[in-house]
Amino acid sequence: MLWFGVKRLARGLLVVLFVSFLVVALLGLAPGSPATVILGENASPQAVAELEQRLGLDQPVWTQWWDWILAASQGDLGTSLVTGVAVLKAVVTALPVTLEIAVLALLISLLVSMPLALLAAPRAGSAVDRGVSALTSVLLAIPAFVAAPLLVYLFAIQLRWFPVTGWVPLSEGIGANLRSAFLPALSVALIEIAAFQRVLRADLVTTLREDYIDAARTKGLTARYVLMRHALRPSSFSLLTVSGVSLGRLLGGTVIVEYLFTLPGLGQLVATGVSSRDVVTVQGVVAF
Repeated sequence: MLWFGVKRLARGLLVVLFVSFLVVALLGLAPGSPATVILGENASPQAVAELEQRLGLDQPVWTQWWDWILAASQGDLGTSLVTGVAVLKAVVTALPVTLEIAVLALLISLLVSMPLALLAAPRAGSAVDRGVSALTSVLLAIPAFVAAPLLVYLFAIQLRWFPVTGWVPLSEGIGANLRSAFLPALSVALIEIAAFQRVLRADLVTTLREDYIDAARTKGLTARYVLMRHALRPSSFSLLTVSGVSLGRLLGGTVIVEYLFTLPGLGQLVATGVSSRDVVTVQGVVAF
């Protein structure tokens, strides 16, 4: 067991090293420079070159990456080339927003997928089951960057239930905070709703065919009682496992949504860093 954990940890470390190098390499291939962003488009080539030399951007990709690795191994994710703010401080400031969106999306996914699975599983093969399956297929086919504008148009522009963009901190009221967080969370939750529903439905269908379920029915227990008390609990293990894994995926999936809704989270931090070619910020956030 210990050796298995060591191997998994080593693989994770290799992934972080590879991805951090990939960030430096890809941003190095992109046109523009942080020096141009800092000095402005009208800056002379000489001034840009001098600032790049001072920031170390004239060094080879390998050198820039290795210097960052040495600093990161000591807990220093670097300092933004554009804003001058420590990357770790920026991450700590933005993390609560991203974490709230991810957790809220996970809760929405569970609250919607479980009733759908409980509705479809006892009626496997029926019109209700096929209808729920068709609905989840549609949800799986809609990515977050497509779902977000549709939800904004329906719930924010037409119905005016939620704000179009912006973020209200939790310190200013839980109601206003949830109103600003609901649509972004729902945008990234749609695919998870479909995935969770299918996992729980498949397990429920299998469980409902077990002998102890038939025994419970012969005792005269109602179908709802058997479903909720005898079938749901043993069928939830796969769902709990998948939901735990999906939390990490949801944290990464908020990048585009945060940019669309202009939320001050990690996604916005990455998007701003990419547009300004701030390789240190992007590298630090991605590695985190």
